[in-house]
Amino acid sequence: MHDSTSRGSRLRSAATRVPGVLAAAALFATGVPGAAHAAVDPRVDLTVLVVDDGGGSVDAITSELKGSGVPYRTVSLNDPGRPVINAAFLSDTVDGRPRAKFQGVVLPNEAPFGTGSAEQTALEAYEKTYGIRQIDAYTWAHPEVGLNYTDSGGFSGVLDGAEATVTAAGKTAAFGYLKGSLTFEDNSASVAESYGFAAQPLAGFTPYVTGPNGGSLLGEYARPDGRRELVVTFAYNRYQKQFRALVRGMVEWLTQGVHLGQSRNYFTVHVDDVFSPDARWDTQRNCTPGDFDCAGDDGEGDSPIRMTAADAQYAAQWQRANGFTLDMVYNAGQGEEWKAEHGNTDALTTQLLADRNQYRWINHTYTHEFLGCVQDVSVVPWTCKKTAAGATQWVPKADIVSQIRQNNDWATAKGLPVDRTELVTGEHSGLKVLPQQPDDNPNLAGALSDTGVKWTASDNSREPAQRSVGAARTVPRYPMNVYYNVGTAAEMTDEYNWLYTSRAHGGSGVCEDNPASTCMDAPLDVNTGYGAYIVPQEARTALGHVLGNDPRPTYVHQSNLAEERLLYPVLDKVLGDYKALYADNAPIVNPRQSEAGTELQRRTAWDTALAQGKVTAYRIGNTVTVKAPSGVTAPVTVPEGTRKQLLLGTSVFGAAYGGVRSAWTSPELLQSAVTLKLPTT
Repeated sequence: MHDSTSRGSRLRSAATRVPGVLAAAALFATGVPGAAHAAVDPRVDLTVLVVDDGGGSVDAITSELKGSGVPYRTVSLNDPGRPVINAAFLSDTVDGRPRAKFQGVVLPNEAPFGTGSAEQTALEAYEKTYGIRQIDAYTWAHPEVGLNYTDSGGFSGVLDGAEATVTAAGKTAAFGYLKGSLTFEDNSASVAESYGFAAQPLAGFTPYVTGPNGGSLLGEYARPDGRRELVVTFAYNRYQKQFRALVRGMVEWLTQGVHLGQSRNYFTVHVDDVFSPDARWDTQRNCTPGDFDCAGDDGEGDSPIRMTAADAQYAAQWQRANGFTLDMVYNAGQGEEWKAEHGNTDALTTQLLADRNQYRWINHTYTHEFLGCVQDVSVVPWTCKKTAAGATQWVPKADIVSQIRQNNDWATAKGLPVDRTELVTGEHSGLKVLPQQPDDNPNLAGALSDTGVKWTASDNSREPAQRSVGAARTVPRYPMNVYYNVGTAAEMTDEYNWLYTSRAHGGSGVCEDNPASTCMDAPLDVNTGYGAYIVPQEARTALGHVLGNDPRPTYVHQSNLAEERLLYPVLDKVLGDYKALYADNAPIVNPRQSEAGTELQRRTAWDTALAQGKVTAYRIGNTVTVKAPSGVTAPVTVPEGTRKQLLLGTSVFGAAYGGVRSAWTSPELLQSAVTLKLPTT
């Protein structure tokens, strides 16, 4: 006998077992006309309809649509003033041609309006008429979605650590960018993170992802009435690895591979302070000599951390072995100071210059000066110095220009391949620093303009959104918790313990005072804590950024490539986990800073155009038309074989990635819209 528990109570039970499952959703739909429709091909607007019940699964799919630039409209079931889902809401006629307003439908489950209700009936009729696909964001296993009950050879329960497999049919359908297997996250032994139903298929159901007992966790149900549904029977939230890996295919399946928006997996690593020494954490005083709040040495302490020639050789070797390029963010002036203090020889600089073309190089200013306000370091925390009239004293424009130009001139003299439009200021200084400096240095924008800088780095933990600094734009960067002031795993773990344990456990208690932080239950073992705890955690965080279609760089420091070379275990795990999950047709994209900045800038313009309702995009048969405001490029994803209409003839559209083709595109000469010709099937 099957489990007699009702669907509603089973789903509620599942939801209570999945902490942090987020809510809110909105999807975008691309319709393909059904075979039985009239001879005139309908117009199908490239927008997804998302019906939102406030649950985490719909929210997760919505986050993908928003992040990748797919237009969608949300109808909230919890809004008493929401529109009624009827024929008029779903379709109409434009210029005498039938129009489907949505190319796909995302629902919280298979029948959110109630089986047999007027709204449910209208939606089903719409999907049948126009060949529109539907995602059931999360439901339980039962015959109404083409699955047997789980007590008939299936499984229901916690999926933490479960192994799942993408089937051959799944790879053919939309998930061919995955290598074939994935493991559900299991980050805490004390918390159930995923719950689901793995069930055996009935007639008309094709599993795409299977789990325990070979049961379907995600698959397509071809209903007897002709409708096609993607049935998901595991709960998830927007951050979980298994969801992030699968959602690209979910969107491709929903839109039949034709939609606005595009997605990539990005990973860029900036290595700051190259040529400079970094101060070392004092494990006895629990501070860093040279910092304002650390009494004692006013420099880098007794044994600053700096790469050696052997470290540089290893970095180049590691890059070649992994097919990955690091960005060396350099301070030439501090390198010259080091050289002068050590007999005018520097094997590190010699080695890095010999390998100059193996890296990308970014200006980090000549001597890493603070370029914001003039700091008063006689107090802790520091403050901005004031004039007699009470005005903030700022580092002059001439000083900022000098720091940028000297570093560029040194690079030119040494033959470094530097892009002068890119800059990382020391500590991201010059930009506002809360709470001490609530405004940018007013001299910064002019200095950037004078030196040709178009892209200046910012700290994503402070300013996650890109913004303008005069004519330049910021490029937010993720800080990695592999600290700048440690050279050994024991030092790293000691400082980590100080920051992330309570006062009762010998820590600073900062984690207790900051509501955004969490204290560890106990300090880590300094001999094993880095490899056993910190490396997996930092790799998981970085991989989350990679799978999130996020082009923002990650930044570390040259000290992380020195001594025990603490960065490499994290990078090896990120790249290793990625390669185990993704097929060769979806490689990591490794953009330089200017490319990441351009991507973010385009996204902002695109999102603004969508929000203002200034984008029109639709499909009629095998022709896709996209109209956007002048100056706004549109992200478009289409199947292999798609061609773009030129003034005369056509050309292959976009770049291949993950089994589809995509690109930012705009109309060709003398055209008012982008026109794409899809391959005939």
